[in-house]
Amino acid sequence: MKILLVDNEPEIRAVLKDMVSAWANGMHTIAEADGVQTGLEQIRLVSPDIVLLDVEMNDGTGFDLLKLLSAPSFQLIFTTAHNQYAIEAFRFSAIDYLLKPIDPADLHRALEKAMSHLSSNTLQQQLSILLQQYAGKNEPERQIVLKDVDKTYFVKISDILYCEADGSYTKFYFSNAEPLFVSRNLRSYEELLAPAGFIRTHHSCLVNPSKIKVYDRKTDSGTLILEGGHSIPVSQRKKDFVLQLLENRK
Repeated sequence: MKILLVDNEPEIRAVLKDMVSAWANGMHTIAEADGVQTGLEQIRLVSPDIVLLDVEMNDGTGFDLLKLLSAPSFQLIFTTAHNQYAIEAFRFSAIDYLLKPIDPADLHRALEKAMSHLSSNTLQQQLSILLQQYAGKNEPERQIVLKDVDKTYFVKISDILYCEADGSYTKFYFSNAEPLFVSRNLRSYEELLAPAGFIRTHHSCLVNPSKIKVYDRKTDSGTLILEGGHSIPVSQRKKDFVLQLLENRK
């Protein structure tokens, strides 16, 4: 197996190479590049199975490099010094990333995960969502990538009815598909979907307000009825916020 390290700082590349070598135990080829152009050259020359790609480099960004590839077939792991816009884009697209300074255990877990997905062919679609999100495009057909144990799903945000907490998992409900369990907690999706207008109506529910059809006042704090007849509780603490949102929507 071939692994490519793309980072503009020689010291970081050296440390990263040592960590990857310790994990690879001499079983894999490790190549290096220091920027967009050399990274492109190495990808074409080496045909790597896994690429660890820095976000910010001297001659451009990792995103600039990816735009130059027509059909990337490798597994991708980004490395970044806490670029918040990039991290949000990674989370939307479900592309793995590591924060600098990189912890060896985190790196090894990311490499093991990449190894287990070598046969996956979803990177091109994930990159499309990643680049759209990083560019700040708020398009009607905006998507998010969700993964369960077996599959990767490319979901239009506008098709999500609501999300429900289930321990450390989140259950997604859709207007046109079966529910989906994802192994991330509701709080992480609240952070991603709040800018798209989603609201926390209850400690266990995150709702797409465009799907609300009725506010039922029969209980003290009320119940929301969504498209398809789904009933969503409103907590007493969230009642005024939800009512104000619904009033402003008129």
